Amino acid sequence: MKKKLMLGLLAFALLLTGCGKQEDGTIRITNVSYDPTREFYEAYNQMFEEHYQDTYGETVEVIQSHGGSGAQARSVVEGCNADVVTLALEHDITLIQNTGLIDAGWKEEFSDDSSPYTSTIVFLVRKGNPKQIQDWNDLIREDVEVITPDPKSSGGACWNFLAALSYAKTVNKEESGQQDFMRKLYSRVSVMDSGARGATTTFVENKKGDVLVAWENEAITIQNSYAGEYEIINPSVSILAQPSVAIVDDNADANGTQEVSRQYLEYLYSDEAQRLIGTYGYRPADAEILKEYADKFELTIDLWSIDDFGGWDNAYETYFDDGALFDQIYNHS
Repeated sequence: MKKKLMLGLLAFALLLTGCGKQEDGTIRITNVSYDPTREFYEAYNQMFEEHYQDTYGETVEVIQSHGGSGAQARSVVEGCNADVVTLALEHDITLIQNTGLIDAGWKEEFSDDSSPYTSTIVFLVRKGNPKQIQDWNDLIREDVEVITPDPKSSGGACWNFLAALSYAKTVNKEESGQQDFMRKLYSRVSVMDSGARGATTTFVENKKGDVLVAWENEAITIQNSYAGEYEIINPSVSILAQPSVAIVDDNADANGTQEVSRQYLEYLYSDEAQRLIGTYGYRPADAEILKEYADKFELTIDLWSIDDFGGWDNAYETYFDDGALFDQIYNHS
């Protein structure tokens, strides 16, 4: 435990001060990301470092940080010296842009709206699916205990909420019926962690709950890591989750890492990285490479999009800002 604490303090110190070119010539950049990308970026960072060394003959070291997406965005606003951010949703990057740290137009800076991979929201249940959970309507049953993180701190939790609401809007045409469904759903949530990985720990390690509402890639990771212990249930309706990436221009300019940061994010679109993305349970943005992983992803789910909710600014105002729908239903569930 002491060793882990010291390593954590060292990583935090590097996040604050360690970017840019070091005395030995190593170029250090920091990627501030969200919870369930840990395993992917551990592999990707090594791939990129090798690619950059082979291509440009220079050594790059990538420092990685993970947490709830909203909390990570706030940490950058409050001074975390990130060169790039790879967060769970566009809105979190927009919050950083609004401080002047990220230049306007970041969404058009890279392909596919600066979203090199996508995911969706699924259910993770224990072996044998003892509660016979098949769709969202099963999650409001009184005998079902749901685990999902808090939309106030977790971007993944916002996607979870909107995925559930997509189902509610599909089966209930009246707004009152939709809100009643969401109120019942959140009344079944027994633990609301600050981030998606915390929710996974609650469900998998602490054995709480009957169903985890999770990123598809997170569910795939757990299923692979605990062979035979968990099953993925694909709901009839979900949402196309589009994590976003951006250079933190103000920091990268000050650190002298603007070009390396650009290369770091652009390389996510390379064939090698797109296949790595598929291997780690994300859906590659490249349609042809996605087809190579067709056996891994359920492609027949009815996927809504953030545009169906008027974009992120409207979604936050309607559902996640203080006093909006989430507060109304959760405070009265």
